[in-house]
Amino acid sequence: MHTANKKALVVIDIQNDITKHYRDIIEKLNAAIDWAVGNGMDIIYIQHNNLSAGTRTFKPGTKGAELVPELKIVSDKIFVKSKSNALTSEAFSDYIRANGISEFFITGADATACVKSTCFNMVKAGYTVHVISDCVTSYDLKKVPEMLAYYADKGCEVRTLAEYQRR
Repeated sequence: MHTANKKALVVIDIQNDITKHYRDIIEKLNAAIDWAVGNGMDIIYIQHNNLSAGTRTFKPGTKGAELVPELKIVSDKIFVKSKSNALTSEAFSDYIRANGISEFFITGADATACVKSTCFNMVKAGYTVHVISDCVTSYDLKKVPEMLAYYADKGCEVRTLAEYQRR
């Protein structure tokens, strides 16, 4: 039997080929993982694989596609996607359906691409979506405030890790 309103922390694309800006959030991100574990949430990692010909980043089986070494890996729930929206990963979608997960805390990169697409599509699918604002980064840091406003506008709750920890 599934408990209603199961929660998960989702870590999107914190991989070696991602923007170096992940280093600015990695401590907070690992703290968010500890917080989520302490609150009994599922910890889910999304890994991007670039299947397009002619691209050199995020190639399956390369070091660039691996999760960064500084990231705390506390579960074996690592799902691979090849499009920006994490819900396009059938394994991920099947897992959250099978486990009755309906509320998500989103972290990761890139705020203007995969995080944006995943948040938008999760809200559209009727899930409750929280974006941990200081656990999200981008290639273009100047775009982050605009993206946080976009998430809020699309129906996500946007708060800092400290705000969630105080609840």
